[in-house]
Amino acid sequence: MSEITKDLVQNLESIAKQVRRDIIKMTGIAGSGHPGGSLSAVEILVSLYFARLKHNPMDPHWPERDRFVLSKGHAAPALYSVLSLCGYFPRDELWTLRKVGSRLQGHPSRLDTPGVEASAGSLGIGFAIAQGMAMAGKLDRKDYRVFVLLGDGEIQEGMVWEVAMSASNYHLDNFTAILDYNGLQLDGFIHDVMSPFPIASKWRAFGWEVFEVDGHDFYQLLEAFNEVERVRESPSIIIAHTVKGKGISFMENNNEFHGKAPTPEQVKLALMELGEVV
Repeated sequence: MSEITKDLVQNLESIAKQVRRDIIKMTGIAGSGHPGGSLSAVEILVSLYFARLKHNPMDPHWPERDRFVLSKGHAAPALYSVLSLCGYFPRDELWTLRKVGSRLQGHPSRLDTPGVEASAGSLGIGFAIAQGMAMAGKLDRKDYRVFVLLGDGEIQEGMVWEVAMSASNYHLDNFTAILDYNGLQLDGFIHDVMSPFPIASKWRAFGWEVFEVDGHDFYQLLEAFNEVERVRESPSIIIAHTVKGKGISFMENNNEFHGKAPTPEQVKLALMELGEVV
């Protein structure tokens, strides 16, 4: 379990700010992408890769590594930034996002990108793949853990609840889901499109241990990641309350930026808000 110190949190906050700058630049250069849901997931990914996961950028297929699957695959820019900062591939590749021939496509590709555990994009599939990894770990008597990041619009998919039932049935206590609960999806607020409420009690009814945190608070996230290691005989989920477009004033809670890249002028404004001289 990770010791949570002030120095650690300050370092994670600095990394998170860089990840946000990367997301803005990447989607701005590409002229397409999903900045809103990438920005909401930043602290979750930074916490995992820089404070929780056992992983080795020099050996991406290290058998004893923990596994992370980005089931909400449209948030790939956030994952790519984090992977590059960890050293999985050169930072310069970030600016090739969504270009023909690039290893960094609009949704993660396991066959193309070092550090990506599963190809994702069709909502729910990443969750199912991650559960298979957790089950394999149990069958092989390995002590790695599997983490998967879901979107709150994603949990409207039927496949998600099949996986939830199955993971509980097989007592996969090495399996942790994180829900990026920002309240918005492509067509609007999740409660207007197809309400998944009450979220926490649904997961409990399916046999999951549930934790709820502020998804932008590193202290709460790190403590939750410590807590899930104490869970026995059931899978766990961390419901992370987040803000879509977090960190950029004109993007926060603005559904326009679900799948729309910032214009060159908006890129400048966003980077200024993030403290970068442009």
